[in-house]
Amino acid sequence: MKIFVIHKDNLIIYCLIAVLVCGLIGLNWDSAVSVFESASPKRDLPIYCVDKKDEKVCSISFDAAWGNEDTHDLIEILGKYGVKTTFFVVGEWVEKFPESVKELHQAGHEIMNHSDTHPHMTKLSKEQMLTQVKGCDDKIEAITGARPTLFRPPYGDYNDAVVENLREAGHYTIQWDVDSLDWKDLSPDAIYDRVVKRVKPGSIVLFHNAAKNTPAALPRILESLINDGYRIVPISELIYKENFTVDHSGKQIPNEQITETLQ
Repeated sequence: MKIFVIHKDNLIIYCLIAVLVCGLIGLNWDSAVSVFESASPKRDLPIYCVDKKDEKVCSISFDAAWGNEDTHDLIEILGKYGVKTTFFVVGEWVEKFPESVKELHQAGHEIMNHSDTHPHMTKLSKEQMLTQVKGCDDKIEAITGARPTLFRPPYGDYNDAVVENLREAGHYTIQWDVDSLDWKDLSPDAIYDRVVKRVKPGSIVLFHNAAKNTPAALPRILESLINDGYRIVPISELIYKENFTVDHSGKQIPNEQITETLQ
């Protein structure tokens, strides 16, 4: 006959596990999941999209870091459809193409911060991050008279420190939930299909200036969204500025909506 001996310390651990299991059995599954989610550390996420329920509104954005060959064409296309968008520009791009920055501003588009030299922000110290942001802000403001309040990290690369430090610097960190992948030189039809099939109320769409086929794809995309009842607005008009929560997926939700759900 084999005799099993349980050490006193192990016995205490087993008892604690048994109590936890019994407690979870007494809860429904959703409650148990909620307990674990509350106990786990939460990431400081940027805004990927906005909860607009059934309101058909979305934003289109362009990142400008390198070339400039199609910026004027994009402005003309957007103007034809009466659409205002958000351009995230790099400070070095502003220095190279100040006339394009001025033209974008005069056409009514938002010009926001995409860093000064397009580094991986997660590899920088807090001081270096703030230098990148201030450098780009200063260059944009010198031309437009407006200081940016939105920031898009280069390469979409962020961590908690990036979001927190940008918040301290007075900027909302913005990502996207619809990626056109135009930088991969997809065909106009492929870009169109990717975007129109993925846009939903509160979406933020990512394009790039100087992408090969974006000017060819953009008119059809705008026509499709407008015909489907979407209102296209700059990102600063899409997001909530206060009293909001960003959930685990990066969706920005007004706190009053969360309160209504819990009631």
